[in-house]
Amino acid sequence: MTELGFQLYSARNFLPFSHIFKKLAAAGYKQVEGYGAMYASLDEAGLKALREELDANGLSMPTGHFGLDLLEGDPKKALNIAKVLGVKAIYCPYLMPDQRPADAAGWFAFGKRLQEVGKPFVDSGLTFGWHNHDFEFKTLADGSTPQEQILAGGPDLNWEADIAWIVRGDADPFSWIESYGKRITAVHVKDIAPKGENTDEDGWADVGHGTLDWKGLIDALKSKSATKNFVVEHDNPKDIDRLISRSIASFKSY
Repeated sequence: MTELGFQLYSARNFLPFSHIFKKLAAAGYKQVEGYGAMYASLDEAGLKALREELDANGLSMPTGHFGLDLLEGDPKKALNIAKVLGVKAIYCPYLMPDQRPADAAGWFAFGKRLQEVGKPFVDSGLTFGWHNHDFEFKTLADGSTPQEQILAGGPDLNWEADIAWIVRGDADPFSWIESYGKRITAVHVKDIAPKGENTDEDGWADVGHGTLDWKGLIDALKSKSATKNFVVEHDNPKDIDRLISRSIASFKSY
């Protein structure tokens, strides 16, 4: 059976992580995905303590989000974090609005830059790629999208596809899976509430309790992509226990 991981960013408002790890283990999760803010300030002892706590709860961290500043500015530190925590795949997760290119050439250059940034990690045997939001699917003046240009500029980049953000970018995830499945090595499994619902959760929903065809999507991903890691995420849950339990129950039914 394919394992479902849990993006720990979803639990940032329900700390400490020591409690979250216990909840995840009890619900049947075996994997988590880290994010920059949770380990950027940790020293060597702190990283080792985090690894020990994961191990004690039967959890591994095969994937992690690392900010561009750290990846580009201190790759040795990023590599050490990955080594201590057991991260096998690093995904750069975001680009601030004021840093986003305005045209296709700029996004192509950004893809090229990302590929160069990823070189020390790939050379160390890690998977390296980009994680999308919605802005990558807005049509540019030449008719292309930032996502196309990123992947063209960085032909060796992998892609952690956040399916719900693709939908929020008014794009068809099935079409993107069809066209770029071989580049997709991880997927964020999250859901979108019906219009007007869950406004106190920014319109997101627990997996299987929203509008996305997750059964069909998982079938497509398993048959047409290189996905190794499925990771549940909810950007702003109000009930972490509900998110943890309902999402894995839905995933197991697909």
